[in-house]
Formats: sequence, structure tokens, C-alpha cells
Amino acid sequence: MSDPRASLVGVTGWREFTEQAPELAAAARARLESAQHHVLATLRADGSPRVSGSEVGWYRDELVLGSMPGARKARDLQRDGRFAIHANPGDGTMTEPDVKISGLATEVTGDDQAAWVAEAGPPQSDAHLFRCALTEVVTTTVADDQTHLVITSWTPDQGVRVFKRA
Repeated sequence: MSDPRASLVGVTGWREFTEQAPELAAAARARLESAQHHVLATLRADGSPRVSGSEVGWYRDELVLGSMPGARKARDLQRDGRFAIHANPGDGTMTEPDVKISGLATEVTGDDQAAWVAEAGPPQSDAHLFRCALTEVVTTTVADDQTHLVITSWTPDQGVRVFKRA
């Protein structure tokens, strides 16, 4: 069986995403930083989805995921780095954008992982750290006039696109 990650083209880091789509990146980051816990989707060994509560952060200008040592979500990402994050939706009023991010996570190990532990101080020094390459970022908001949704989507190959849905 071929590695499913090999078929993923068009991935980019958070830094490059910010350069390509600064307004969207700022909105997505603000939403992610507004709550501590979000929902992470990974793939189990049999290909079925797993959702887990997760925290996200930034390390060296890149979006990262941390995990307790040996957690199932960490094992999922080590085997198949594809992921999706749905930011905490807040109070449900949609006054802030709904944010979804998809991509490919790669584990950070060795000296880089040790430097992160020294800087971030996770609860356990053998915590997993994953750097997130992005394949898609989507925000959904309610238009000012409350008549439709505004969906802003970014991918590395198509850039920013805006759709409206009544």
C-alpha cells in the first residue's frame, strides 16, 4: 500500500500562508487563540476518523500541535500525518469566524523538540510536537446584514476565494 501522504501536494507552512493571505491568517489565528481547546481529526490505522480535544500553538512562526507521550492522536499522526482542526466555535453566535484547517503534520524530534520543551515547558519533557503544513484554511462568517454566510477559503494552489451562501 502506498503512503497516503505522498499524494498530498500543495502544502505550505503557517508563515508562508500568512504572507499569502494576511487577513485570513490573522482571523484564523485570532480564533484559534481565543480558546484553549479545539477539535483535532486524525486517521486511525484502519482509515476511520478519530476526533480528539487538542491545543494548538505557534513555535518558530509555524502552527504546531502538542500531545501527551504515546497518545492515540500522536500515534495516528506518526503513521499518517493528515489532520483537520475545527477551532472551538465559541458561544454559537457566529460573531467570530468559524475556522477549519486541514493539512499534514510532521513530528518534530531531536534537538528541535528539546528546544521546544525548553521554551514551551510542556507538562512532560517527552511530549510529542507536530509541525503543521497547511492544505486548506476556511473561515465562515455571517454577513453584516445577516442574510447570508461568507465562506473564505485558501489553498496553496488556488489562493483565497470567497463564496456567499444564502
